[in-house]
Order: sequence, then structure tokens, then C-alpha cells
Amino acid sequence: MPDKTIRVLLAEDHTIVREGLKALLTATEDLEVVGEVADGREAVDAAARLKPSVVVMDLNMPKLNGVDATREIREKPDAPKVLILSMYDGEEYVRPAIRAGASGYLLKGSGLSDLVKAIRAVDGGEAFFSPAIAMILLRDSRGETPAETKDPGDGLTKREREVLTLVGEGKSSPEIAKQLHLSVKTIEGHRGRIMAKLDCRNVAGLVRQAIRLGLVTAE
Repeated sequence: MPDKTIRVLLAEDHTIVREGLKALLTATEDLEVVGEVADGREAVDAAARLKPSVVVMDLNMPKLNGVDATREIREKPDAPKVLILSMYDGEEYVRPAIRAGASGYLLKGSGLSDLVKAIRAVDGGEAFFSPAIAMILLRDSRGETPAETKDPGDGLTKREREVLTLVGEGKSSPEIAKQLHLSVKTIEGHRGRIMAKLDCRNVAGLVRQAIRLGLVTAE
């Protein structure tokens, strides 16, 4: 029997992915999945209520993106460790997540053994990063920058720029969804990705970025 059981909270908005992770982790002797949530706001609330040891957090979450959820969780007393599990490996995703307090960053597609190792590592007070993420952090520690520094706005998709423009015009998610003929959940997903890419914490930050990128005027 293990000396300690690590209590894990899963924060992932895709039901199939979340249930798959739960099944895999539950089969590991020293891990216990104490809760599952489908959005960032639920993650913050569940972390405070369930007292997990580690929160496995997706970045692309509705209601509150993974970066902001991580920040809110880590600001609380006796906060659990946060391990980011994401498909995104761009610097515009990694740096905000680490600044928000994440102890590890694992890319989706990694094997179960890596996920278990990562959970155990961050629970033990260590850091754990996928190799591609570790290289970004290594460059940062050396003070190195890429040969060509790109504006984070360059990483926005056409749809994300459309959504950011409408946010900059003061439209709400339901209004944007109606105008673009999409669901509110889809718009919230786009907003979460935009906030992560541009390192924004709130709507005011999105408006400032929309102005900076010339998508809307300051008037």
C-alpha cells in the first residue's frame, strides 16, 4: 500500500477526455480523483471545497480560463498544486500559466506514465514539464529570446480576431454568439483562448488589446 494517497481534482471541459483521465488515474494505486469539473469557475470553487492535493487543469475552459483559474486557486491559503494539461505548447500559453502559479505543464498526448509522474512530482513540491515546455523555460532562465519576437496578437485565428473585435465593441458573449451564429459556449471558449494568448485577466484587458491591435478605436 502507498504511504500517501494523492487527491486529484480534474478540470477539463470535454466530458470524454475527463472521464478517460479519471478512469486511468483511478486505476493508479496512490491516486484518488476526488472531483471533476467542466469550467474554470467550478475548478476554483471545487479546489476550495474538496481540498485536493493537485489540480489537473486544462487551459481552454469556459467561464474562467485555465490561467485565471490557476491564479485564483494558488492565491488561496494552503492552495493545492496545479498541473496544466494542455494541447498548446506556444510561449504565449506557457509563460502566463507559470506566472499564474502552475507547478507543471504537460502536453496532451503524453503517456499515462508521464501524467502520473507529473502529478507525483508537483505534489512533492517539484516541477514537471514536457520537453518542449522545458526548452521555453530554459531559454527564459538564460535570458535568451527567439531570433524574431512575435506579437502575441499574431497568434490569433481569424475567428478569434472577430470575437476580440466584438468584445472591443462592448458586446456580450450572447450578443456575439447571435451575431456569429455560434453557441455561447463556443464564444466563451474563443474568449478563453484569446485571454490566454494575450495574457489578459478581464474584459477591460481584452478591450485594451483590441485597441492596441487596431481592431477597434478608443473612441
